[in-house]
Amino acid sequence: MTESEKDVEILALRHQLAVQRRQLGGQRPRLWPEDRALFAALLVPFARATLRRLRLLVSPDTVLRWHRDLMKRRHACMSVNRRPGRPRTVASIRRLVLRLAAENPSWGYRRIHGELTLLGVVIAVSTV
Repeated sequence: MTESEKDVEILALRHQLAVQRRQLGGQRPRLWPEDRALFAALLVPFARATLRRLRLLVSPDTVLRWHRDLMKRRHACMSVNRRPGRPRTVASIRRLVLRLAAENPSWGYRRIHGELTLLGVVIAVSTV
């Protein structure tokens, strides 16, 4: 498209927005979550002053709130613990605990934990 064709398209789209606003009156537009995500992704790089100059269906603060919510959901999804429960103990430490228990049958879990602490292995008593 040439620059003049792009300008005409932009003017037509702005007029369509004006007509839609006029028809909606005081009602708020109904946007789907996909629409909100697209608006948030496209418009967040602009400064708030620039967003105020654009003819948007919603206020610039709303667009920025949508973007914050989008980032919050993204972070929440990425930081979810994939496996429930306590993380697994390292295999080498597990083998060492089992070896100490097998070679010293009179030792209890507290003694094994003490020996591991002397060796510099950090592990909870309840794990032993």
